[in-house]
Amino acid sequence: MYAFISGKVAELTPAYAVIDNNGIGYFINITLNTFTAIGEQSQVRLYTHLQVLEDAHNLFGFYTVKERDMFEMLITVSGVGCNTARLILSSLTVNELSTAIANEDYRTIQGVKGIGTKTAQRLVVDLKDKVRKTDFVEEIVGVPNNTEKLEALTALVTLGFSRNAADKALNKLLKQQPDASVELLIREALKLL
Repeated sequence: MYAFISGKVAELTPAYAVIDNNGIGYFINITLNTFTAIGEQSQVRLYTHLQVLEDAHNLFGFYTVKERDMFEMLITVSGVGCNTARLILSSLTVNELSTAIANEDYRTIQGVKGIGTKTAQRLVVDLKDKVRKTDFVEEIVGVPNNTEKLEALTALVTLGFSRNAADKALNKLLKQQPDASVELLIREALKLL
């Protein structure tokens, strides 16, 4: 029903944003990745998905079309609702998730709080072909199943670095040294950040 909503950021938390569009405040549930992307911006455009339930209409917003498309793919999987999909996309970027699905990396998917073995397996089985057929494939071609990168990324974010900056630094390092250890990745990324 709504493709996107743009306007002034009236309120912003890690869980939701209120976007003022011509005097109407839209309460939009967001992911942590979208929260980070919005940052200090006063005007934004969020790509939306409307969930219609018997007792509520919930609006979910995403900073990029790819994130919304991945969200809509996730909710087609049995047992994955809108809140679970939002949790997955708060824990993993679209690139990390599409890579994990394409490479059948259950461990990365299970790293998301509340995602067990069966759900991780369903995600891979149901979405592997879809992920490879979409434009996500550009982002995942040639990326190895790299749990060292995920561990290094988690450590850098915990140290206070932005997820996007840390991800870019780690990608650059992994192109130069694909078999680097977690410790080496962290040490070298700290020099770049």
